[in-house]
Amino acid sequence: MTKFLLAVHVLAAIVAIGPVTVAASMFPPAARRALAAPDDARAAETVQLLHRICRVYAGVGIAVPVFGFLTAGAMGVLGDAWLIASVVLTVLAALVLVVLVLPRQEILAEGTTGDGSGTGTGTGAGSGTGTAGTATHEATRAATVQLAMFTGIFNLLWATVTVLMIVRPGSTTGA
Repeated sequence: MTKFLLAVHVLAAIVAIGPVTVAASMFPPAARRALAAPDDARAAETVQLLHRICRVYAGVGIAVPVFGFLTAGAMGVLGDAWLIASVVLTVLAALVLVVLVLPRQEILAEGTTGDGSGTGTGTGAGSGTGTAGTATHEATRAATVQLAMFTGIFNLLWATVTVLMIVRPGSTTGA
């Protein structure tokens, strides 16, 4: 049963977390392109799709810690330091995604709709030339750069968890 649980845990991580890390990483430059070209429907659709992938797979990603805990219980390693560190990092990664990444994606994605309903970062209508256009462009760039930073933190946390799961420092179960 342990091997089955471990296999489901690893597959859930690959299928759920992988798409989030890729789509979240692709989002900031896609948002910059879409916000710079408000008439480009395809660019806006790309941003919407990337955000939807992040939202949906973040929900599916709940299976990863669920099967992780089941696997750890079956292996008898729930109290091991490497697992506790992994759990803490997983919680931090989830918080970064839910609190810092997804809401910022939502704001930027709304700004690409082009229908005037999304406020974005003040981009869209009125982002033409002049001081207001320059300020809006700078605000958009700053928002996407900040989103890229938070996405990088999310990805780094997951990479660290992956390494801890493989190496399992101090584990007596062998690696």
